[in-house]
Amino acid sequence: MKTVAMVLFPDFLLLDMAGPMEVFSVANRFLKAESHYQLVTLGTERGKLRASNGLWVQADRPVEDDGEHYDLLLIPGGPGAYNEKFPALFDWLPGAVQRAERYGSICTGAFVLGHAGLLDGYRVTTHWNYTERLIKGFPKASVTTDQIYVEDRNLITSGGVTAGIDMALAVVARDHGKKLAQDVAKVLLVVMKRQGGQAQFSPLLATVAPQDTPITRAQNYVLEHLDEAYTVERMAALANMSTRHFARLFARDVNMTPMEFLQSARIDCARNLLETSDLPMKTVAYKSGFGSVRHMRSLFAEKLGLTPAQYREQFS
Repeated sequence: MKTVAMVLFPDFLLLDMAGPMEVFSVANRFLKAESHYQLVTLGTERGKLRASNGLWVQADRPVEDDGEHYDLLLIPGGPGAYNEKFPALFDWLPGAVQRAERYGSICTGAFVLGHAGLLDGYRVTTHWNYTERLIKGFPKASVTTDQIYVEDRNLITSGGVTAGIDMALAVVARDHGKKLAQDVAKVLLVVMKRQGGQAQFSPLLATVAPQDTPITRAQNYVLEHLDEAYTVERMAALANMSTRHFARLFARDVNMTPMEFLQSARIDCARNLLETSDLPMKTVAYKSGFGSVRHMRSLFAEKLGLTPAQYREQFS
């Protein structure tokens, strides 16, 4: 019998807890009793804890009374994970991890592990909207921005919210084989392996800075005229700069090269058209500035891991 413990704290995301726990619970329907997952919840406080959606949850016992060994110790995300500090939890976690075979986080639960010093030297991930914050907060961790979940030695971390289900299915597949994980996925009406990673959910471009500078003026012109042809030289001319100076300032201010910006802008434009219209692929490619469906398809596969048609099917 394998034990899975989920640590709860005020303002945790209920689905981060319930999704993975349901995977293990459904797996128990297919397993012999001696192979069941034993599910335990541990709370940072005695009594009930309020989730971020307002529901109350009663943990099995507080962390301060816990000294058990677990096969898997998990931390959910939620506003409490990245907005609050729980010193007692941060002090308890390193010892608890030493007693666990594996440990991990769902979504922004990675911030709790980071504050406990448990991400340093590991490859990890979190919800796409918080990867930059995780990178800045824990520079000794190697943060992957696109994967649904990441396994590195005894640590497993997942992307946002429902990615915890993907992660739990991977754990079941490792523990009991792919066939059982597939059976669980069918019961839950989810796929075993998603097409593409987290990038398909996140915009490739951040919002253009509000300041009026030569760089932002060039950016805004490109965004408003994506169907035109561009080179770095042309974008530099829009900013009234030399090509070399423009490229250097652009990379410094935007954290990508001018051509990377152009490519990402075109992909984001195409994604919006695919999500909100029934325009033919040729029209989408033209309006986004790709010039051809083939070029658009190639860049979608490279950046998002799926074709424009697959993207439209999943998000329209």
